[in-house]
Order: sequence, then C-alpha cells, then structure tokens
Amino acid sequence: MDYYNVDASTVDWTAMSFMVAWPVLVFPASFIVDKLGLRAAALIGAFLTAIGAAIKLFAYGRDLFYVVLIGQTVVAISQVFILNLPPKIAVTWFKPSEVSTVCSLGVFGMALGIALGFLLPPVIVKNHENVDDIGADINVMCWGTAIAIAPVALTVLFYFPEEPPYPPSQAQLEGRENKEVVNFKVFAESLKVLFKNKAFLIHAFSYGLNLAIYSAIGTLLNQFILNYFEEAQEDAGRMGLVMILVGMLGSILVGVVLDKTHRYKEAAIFVFLMSAISMGGFLFALEMRSKWMIYVTIGVFGFFLNAYLPAGIEFATEITFPSPESTVAGLLFAISQVFGVVFTIALAEINTNYGTFYSVLGQILILIVGTITTCFTPNTLNRQKAFLKDRILFEKVPDIES
Repeated sequence: MDYYNVDASTVDWTAMSFMVAWPVLVFPASFIVDKLGLRAAALIGAFLTAIGAAIKLFAYGRDLFYVVLIGQTVVAISQVFILNLPPKIAVTWFKPSEVSTVCSLGVFGMALGIALGFLLPPVIVKNHENVDDIGADINVMCWGTAIAIAPVALTVLFYFPEEPPYPPSQAQLEGRENKEVVNFKVFAESLKVLFKNKAFLIHAFSYGLNLAIYSAIGTLLNQFILNYFEEAQEDAGRMGLVMILVGMLGSILVGVVLDKTHRYKEAAIFVFLMSAISMGGFLFALEMRSKWMIYVTIGVFGFFLNAYLPAGIEFATEITFPSPESTVAGLLFAISQVFGVVFTIALAEINTNYGTFYSVLGQILILIVGTITTCFTPNTLNRQKAFLKDRILFEKVPDIES
C-alpha cells in the first residue's frame, strides 16, 4: 500500500478480481472445456497465467498500480479454466475407486499455490522505511513468479495429453464410443438441466457460502491480525500459511475417506459444522490475544474449510451426474465468487467500521447457515448408481476357459 500509495480496499481488488472473473467468464470457459477438451483448457489456463505474471513485470513505477490490476485480472481469467479441471481429470484418467482422492489432490495443488501466496510476499516484500526499497522487493517477487510459471506452461504444452490410451471405467468407454458433438445448443441444454436440479441449487448455495468465507478470510486475515497485533505482517503471513498447509492435509484425507465410504453429504455436513466451531475458536484466540492459540485454531479451521472444497465438488458431481464435471465445477465456483465478492466487501466494511470481532462473528454465522442448508440437500448419488452398474456388468462377464 505504501509503495503504490493506495488504500486497503484498493489492494483488496487484487484478490477480488478473481471473484469477479468467475461469474463473468464461467459459461464461455465451461463451453470451451466441454467442446475442446482438457488439453485445450489446460493450455489456455497455463499460458494466460504466464502472460499475467509477465504483465506485472512492468508495474515497477509507483504510479503503475493499474498495471498490477491488469496482470492480476489476466491471471484471474486463467483460473476460470484451471480450477474447472480437477473433477474432469479425475473421471477421465482414473478408476471410480480413485476419483475422490484424485479430485482432492487437484484441490491440494490449488491450496499449495495459495499457501505460497501467504508465505512468500511478506518474506520477500519487507515494510522498509524507504519506499524505493519496497519497490525493489516487489520487482524481485514479480520476476520470481514469472520465472516459476514459464516452465509450467511449457510442461503443459509438451506433456499434457487429452486422455489416457485406455478408458479407466465402463462409463468412460461408453462416453468415447457415443461422444456427442458439443455445440452451443447442447451446452445450453446441459445448463438448463442443472438449473432445474433442486438438489444442485441448494448445494450450490451452501458451497457458495463456504467458499465465500474461504475468499474473505484469505483477503482479510492480514487486517484481522494487525488489528490485534501491531507490526505482525509476517505473523499474519505465517498464520495464513498454517491455515492452508494444514488444510491441504484435510483435502487429501477427505478424498481418501470419500473413496472408501461414499458418504458425501455426511462428510459435507461434518466439515461445514467443524469449520464454524473452529472459526469460533479463532475468534476466542483473537480476543485472548494469544498468538499460539491463533496458530492452532487457524490451522484447525483451515483443515476443515479446505476439506469441504473437494467434498463439495464430489457431492455436486454425484447429484448432477451425468452432467459435464467441468460445467458443474464451473457453476459452483461462479456462484461462490459472487458470494465471495459480496461477503468480502461486507465483512471488510464491518471490520473497518465495527471491528474485527463482529466481522469474524459474521463469518461464523454464515458457516452455521451453510451447515443447515447442507442438511436439507437431497442425497441423490447418481454417479455411484452408474458406477455400481459398471461393476455389475463387469462381474457378469464369464471367464473364458482355455
């Protein structure tokens, strides 16, 4: 803020640009994924990320904050393509018994990037008295990001195939044999089916509330901590890192559990409720002004909040099957980002005008509402019924005696 001479609400838009990009671009991005396939979507996402990182290299001047926002917006557009991919990659490349775990690993990768976002900026960009030194640190960070993403984009270009040589399930085999040409009419019809699905709409509302809190805490955590502890920028970054790192463990564990139990609704309710309880613990730790308690409670909160992300995606895929996974995930994220913008702005205003206590309390209430609405989501496991049919078909194939 000091280097570019902008206020906190302006800086918040570097994060909220991601929330705005989703609802605007989710439909064209989902259409491209369904029509052109996984490889095309991955290429678009990877190269737009690289371009956005390159644009920010030109934001070195103190009056060039708008260049930062342009670069950040390009990166935000890239995420509309990338974050749709985990559920589609899971069902395209892996056996039914591995789908939830693989989807969780996809969310794990997303969480790893967010964790680095919490860790590296406060470590690289110090709060120097000389603003030119701050600018030099920002330049180092931008160059590091651009250099890191370039080989990733090239790897996607040369080593990311469209699909495996052999389908991993009967459903994938039938999908290849009866592949429907995707055009706008077909895509619009799939959207109409989703918007008529009562279970999906209730679940999308709940998922939106959860991800809105995820977005809000990621944007506002630094302000929350600084309101209780002066000069604690690095602590705030480390607390965010703890939240994400422990959350990565939660996202993987929930995937393994879901592959074993297929209790999607029950898992979603449990992690939602525990997110609300642990956020209450975080608020208590803030009021006690105990840093070690904050580290513990934010870690527990991150565990359950991150665990909900793959659990929610998998539950949505179950209740909407056979709708395209990328379209389902895209709609979930789009609704979530709309909620994210609204709640982040509202909670930031509450934090500024009434204090952090009421802002965090608002997040707890939102999580409780999400838990209640999840309880009322119809538990229709359409994908599991299809997988069961596949297993029965394979079991009925007689052995061929030599």
